[in-house]
Amino acid sequence: MNAYDLTHLDSKGRAQMVDVSEKAITSRTAIARGRLVCSSKTLDLVRHNRTPKGSVISTAELAGIMAAKQTSTLIPLCHPIALTKVTVEINLDPSLPGFDILAEAKTNGQTGVEMEALTAASVAALTLFDMLKAVDKHMRIEGLAVVMKSGGRSGLPYLTAVQQCD
Repeated sequence: MNAYDLTHLDSKGRAQMVDVSEKAITSRTAIARGRLVCSSKTLDLVRHNRTPKGSVISTAELAGIMAAKQTSTLIPLCHPIALTKVTVEINLDPSLPGFDILAEAKTNGQTGVEMEALTAASVAALTLFDMLKAVDKHMRIEGLAVVMKSGGRSGLPYLTAVQQCD
């Protein structure tokens, strides 16, 4: 198999879930990052807890964690895995202006957790967008990416969490 073979397709082009039964069980971690860009006014409303829908950051962080746990039901052919840790951290970033979102997923298993980390970060961003759309019609979600992965064949992290989206 070369780097361009699609593992989710069999020899006849039919969809298949990748067989991971022969892979070693290892500790696996992935971190995904994304941003929600908004107006300075919107950022100030959140900073001073004056948004119409309450604590948007706490709600979005919780939504991201909940979403990570549902990844295999949302993404076709994604393995259901036992997550050992999921965190979502959202920070205000006045330089955007907007929000910086970091989501980390961990497991001990035979397949990686990149999709769970990406799902957590994207649903956190979508939740922020939903909760703030009444006050800001020009927001955008950008820069969603896996910024760190460890475990499995790839071993050590291949990017750092601060380098990818800067």
